[in-house]
Amino acid sequence: MKRLLWTAIASALAVSSAFAQAKRATPTVSPTYPTRAPHASASEPLVEFEMMTWPEVKKALEAGKTTALVYTGGTEQRGPQNVNGGHNLMERETVNATAAKLGNAIAMPVLPYTPNEASATLAGTIGLTPDLLAAVLERITEQSIKTGFKNVVLMGDHGGGQPDVYATVAKKLDEKYSPQGVRVVYCDEVYRKRQEDFDKWLAENGYPRSSHAGIPDTSEMLYLGGDNGWVRKDLIKTAVGDPAPEPGQRGRGRGQTDPNAPPRINNGITGDARRSSADLGKREFDMKIEYAVRQINQLLTTKSTQQ
Repeated sequence: MKRLLWTAIASALAVSSAFAQAKRATPTVSPTYPTRAPHASASEPLVEFEMMTWPEVKKALEAGKTTALVYTGGTEQRGPQNVNGGHNLMERETVNATAAKLGNAIAMPVLPYTPNEASATLAGTIGLTPDLLAAVLERITEQSIKTGFKNVVLMGDHGGGQPDVYATVAKKLDEKYSPQGVRVVYCDEVYRKRQEDFDKWLAENGYPRSSHAGIPDTSEMLYLGGDNGWVRKDLIKTAVGDPAPEPGQRGRGRGQTDPNAPPRINNGITGDARRSSADLGKREFDMKIEYAVRQINQLLTTKSTQQ
């Protein structure tokens, strides 16, 4: 069973690596994988691990950039209007901006797979199991520590595995490494709390309730990559799906089925995304950076229970 587990992990990572190498071999730069965040200034320091050379990583570590930000995304259908790699695309921008704002961090490559299940009906999702995610997070964290990082922050943009997998891995490794002066923490507010606070703001300002592939997702993708093919803009006017969950229940499943409810639309959208806009996307993106930076600073200034 253990051999099967690691074989599956190796296969998943090999596919991701091969895809990245194929991208690098292309002479033109893909809008999907820009060399620098599209909303970042060219004068900002390079904080993206996969776009650095090894001497640049060494120099950054020696200069005090000793916090590794390990962000997971996910490959998942996002309605007819948004591309399946939305989690990964958005979180590459988020983790880079968070690292730049912190000033002492490096953004590690976004993990493109998280707990989920494929569907032949909505053919856009490829997922791991929670056990596989835990094994991959543990390996990446320990490899980051071996590289020379003194802090590793786990973060995620998909509900699968949150909070249990991330919190468990962070606790286990923090207990193991904190006696050596190394911290491993889980930053959860960038996902759940930010999500709930943004949903509350939308409701207070008269926007319809939505969650998956709704106003928050579509707006952020419009802001970060609307001109790079991340969103099929012509489909936003018809982007209505099944009813959204009650406030505070987003990302926690659909619950009990209402026998009196109309037939499901089942197009991958939850709620009404028709009022999505780049302006709303900027508001949400800025909230992500604010929530992440604030909590990371709090977590890393709080002593581990093992110290």
